Amino acid sequence: MRVRGSAPSIDASLAADALMVGRMRLVLSISALLAITVDAADSHNQVPATVWLAFLGYILHSLLIHVCTAVGRPYFQGRTIHWSDVLWFTLIVAVTDGTHSLFFLFYFFAILTSSFRWGFEEGARVTIASVASFTACGLATCTGDTSQLLMRTAFLLALGHMIVYWGGSKLALQRRLALLGDVSQLSNPRFGAGRTIARTMERTLAFFRASHCILLTRDLATGTWLLRTLREDDTCEQVSIETIGRLAESPLMALAPDSVVLSNRLPWPLNHLRAQHRVFEAGTTAWRSADEAGAAHCTTIAALLEARAFISAPLPMRLGEGRVFISSRDGRLGKSDALFLAHLMEQIFPVIETIEVLDRMASEAASTERLKIALDLHDTAIQPYIGLRMGLCALRKRAAADNPLREDLDKLADVADGVIADLRRYAGEVRHGANDDPGGLVRPHLERQAARIKGLYGIDIDIVMAVDGPLHLDDRVTAELLQMVSEGLNNICKHTHARHGSVRIDCKNGQLALCIENDACQESFTAFHPRSLTERAAALGGQAHVDRCANGGTAVRIEIPI
Repeated sequence: MRVRGSAPSIDASLAADALMVGRMRLVLSISALLAITVDAADSHNQVPATVWLAFLGYILHSLLIHVCTAVGRPYFQGRTIHWSDVLWFTLIVAVTDGTHSLFFLFYFFAILTSSFRWGFEEGARVTIASVASFTACGLATCTGDTSQLLMRTAFLLALGHMIVYWGGSKLALQRRLALLGDVSQLSNPRFGAGRTIARTMERTLAFFRASHCILLTRDLATGTWLLRTLREDDTCEQVSIETIGRLAESPLMALAPDSVVLSNRLPWPLNHLRAQHRVFEAGTTAWRSADEAGAAHCTTIAALLEARAFISAPLPMRLGEGRVFISSRDGRLGKSDALFLAHLMEQIFPVIETIEVLDRMASEAASTERLKIALDLHDTAIQPYIGLRMGLCALRKRAAADNPLREDLDKLADVADGVIADLRRYAGEVRHGANDDPGGLVRPHLERQAARIKGLYGIDIDIVMAVDGPLHLDDRVTAELLQMVSEGLNNICKHTHARHGSVRIDCKNGQLALCIENDACQESFTAFHPRSLTERAAALGGQAHVDRCANGGTAVRIEIPI
């Protein structure tokens, strides 16, 4: 799970870890060669050539990895390296007395690096491979000391398991902290409660690597249920929302209201040896097996979700009730996953309810303000333009047929008609609010504005929407976006001699990028910050800056996290 803005720091941390491991590998290989040299000098024994070749080869191998890691080669920071270590350690153990070789301790280096960098599963595979390699070397060079082989194998397996378990726990804790930090950043009132819930479902689904995330909520005031569903590989914009009148008879709500549920469909014969359905109730400190009725409900839910495993937790809502379900068709989910899901919901849903209250208050206040603005527009903007239109018509009638200003007066009258029509349309939109898809108003509004600028100033404005599919924005962000575009285009008309401009809107990686360019060539360029645009972008959590284009014009770039 990536946290927005933290990917460079995570990559830098992984590169630093890889460099440290490469340095320690080089120190380990050199120390082993020195130990062999000192031991040969003290015992006056002849060291076979194969031993020297094995240790010298491992030193060259370690030096190559260290140098390539230092210069930033990504291949030498991957999982293949610790598997090559296992092969080298097996060769070293094989040429140094097999079972009696103290260099079997080298296997712990590969187990440590794999588990603390890649998690429990990778560390477990390396541990099993290390035990199997050491056992094979011991059996191939066995001199009758089977007890030492069994003792060292058991020691390698037991200590390796502990290392792998702690390494996996460390990575799991890091991932959970990253998810909690990511979710806390999503809790922003300007996004609205619906988008915050959708982004939380998306992050949670990716964290558990599950197939479905289902969220059931009920508003106590209305009594209606909302069913939100998100499948794997879907984005938060693809959350399916369905309103349901009654859900009391659904198996999804048949579980105990304050209990965390874990269900795993185990293969035969494990399904007869271990409980498949477990419940953690509020106020208790231990899991218990589900009773007969609860097990039947869990089986029904698993069949309904077409899942091999699922976890479910209640939603801590003050103004309603609900549950969240995370299901997986392939993998298994554990007790710690279920408890973490409950903890995650306890962190996010009180904030979401606060956002809903704020959003409702803001919507009611905005409705009243829209009515006032619509009346003010009619009295202070539309009426003066109507008077201007009447004055132009009067001048047009007084002008003689051969007057050279008749054509200009007709053009100004047409412009005034267009402005009056736009103001009336805008007043109607303000009074009645945005439509169901406020993001859908962006392109038509920009095209009308570009046409008006073309008629008034003769400046061609290109509108580029580099967005795959519809632009999903709430009404407030849409209004701010249109206002920023309007200000940027007005600056082009008033402060430049440009004959061509462009507006480009891009949305990717959780960022809304707005770029307003003009082709006015200027001999000198002075960096500046447009105060109004900068303040509007900052109010939305974004930033604005001005660059010089390659053709000598000016580009205003605005980035807003959505």
